[in-house]
Amino acid sequence: MRQRSIAVLSLAFATTFWLTACGQAEQTSDGMYAGGPQTVGVVTITPQSVPWSTSLPGRVTAFKVAEVRPQVSGILLEQRFIEGSFVKQGEPLYQLDPALFEAELATAEAALASAEALLQSSKARYQRSQELLTRQVISQQDFDEAEANFLTADANQKVATAALQKALLNLDYTRVKAPISGRVGRSSVTAGALLQAGQTQPLTSIHQLDPIYVDIVQSSQDFMQLQRAVRDGRLQTTADQGAQVTIQLDGSVNQQLSGTLLFNEVTVDTNTSAITLRAQFDNAEQWLLPGMYVRAELATGELQQTLLAPQQGVTRDPRGRPTALVVNANNEVELRYLRLAGTYHANWIVIDGLVAGDRVIVEGLQKIQPGVQVMVEEVQ
Repeated sequence: MRQRSIAVLSLAFATTFWLTACGQAEQTSDGMYAGGPQTVGVVTITPQSVPWSTSLPGRVTAFKVAEVRPQVSGILLEQRFIEGSFVKQGEPLYQLDPALFEAELATAEAALASAEALLQSSKARYQRSQELLTRQVISQQDFDEAEANFLTADANQKVATAALQKALLNLDYTRVKAPISGRVGRSSVTAGALLQAGQTQPLTSIHQLDPIYVDIVQSSQDFMQLQRAVRDGRLQTTADQGAQVTIQLDGSVNQQLSGTLLFNEVTVDTNTSAITLRAQFDNAEQWLLPGMYVRAELATGELQQTLLAPQQGVTRDPRGRPTALVVNANNEVELRYLRLAGTYHANWIVIDGLVAGDRVIVEGLQKIQPGVQVMVEEVQ
C-alpha cells in the first residue's frame, strides 16, 4: 500500500510539471509567443479641438432684495398682502393710522391759504408803492418797507407750500408700498403694532426672482490656469470673453437652465483663495430660489490641439497614477504615465504623457505586458 501511494504521488507530480512546462513554452524569453505576436486593438492619437467646460459650486442669489420699513411713525391698522405672494411695485402692503397726518395736512392747507392771502395783499401794496414812488408821492423808505413786506410774504408762501407738500407725503407714507416687484416674505408685525420711522427691524422683505443670479466660486489656481491657457493659445474664447453657464436641476435629468456669465470679482477672497463669478438666469417658473446650492457647468472656450485618450485604454497603477500602454515604432509595448485634465465624452483629456501619433492599446490589454512584440489593429 505504501509503494502504491508513492507511485500515485509521483504520477501527479509529473503531470503538474508537464502542464506547467507546456504553459511556459507558449512564451519565449524575448517576449514572443509560440504562436506569434499577439494582436491588439489600438487607437491613434490625433490632436483636435474640444469644448472646455468646468463644473463649479454656486449659490443662488436674488436679482433684487428690498427690506420694507416705515417712513413715518404710527399705529399699524392693516396688512394688505398675503405672505409669499407676488406683489407689484407701488402696491400697498401696510396701512398706518392716518388721523394725525390728516390733521397735519389740514393745518398745512390753512397755513398756505393764510400765506397766499398775505402775499396778495403785500404784492398789491408793493405795486402801488412803485407807482407812488415814480410820482414822488411817498418816500424811498416807505417803498422799501412795502418791498420788504412783499418779499417776506412771498417767502412765507413758499414755506407754507413746502409744509403742505411734506404733510401730503407723510399722509401718503401711511400707506407702506412695495418698493420693487417680486415675491414678498413673511410679515414681522401685526395690526396694532407701533411702528417707528427708520426702525432697524424690517416689516417684511421682497425678492425679485426673475431673472436671478447664481454666484459661482472658482479657486484662484484654476482661474490662473485658464488665463495661462488663453495666453498660450491652447484655449480659444469668444471675443467678448462671454461664457454660457448651465445648471442641472436636482431630480430631473432632462431639466436644465442656461444662463450667461456676467463678470468675476477683481479680488481674491483672503479666507478661501477663491474668486466669485456671477451668472444670470431666466427664472420665470421659479425653479431657483435664493440660498439654493447648485452645480454650474461653465463653458470657458475651446481647447486647441488637444490629445484625447479613450477611457478604456487608461488604467491606474497601485499608487493611483494614470497609465496607458502604447505601441512604439518597433511594435513593442511601452508603459506611459499620463497627466490628465478631465474628460470629454468617453475620453480623457491628456496634458502630458502622450504625443500626436501615439498608438494607445484599447483591446487585448490582459494578454500583454511592456516590452513584448505585438501586432496592431486600428479600432474606430
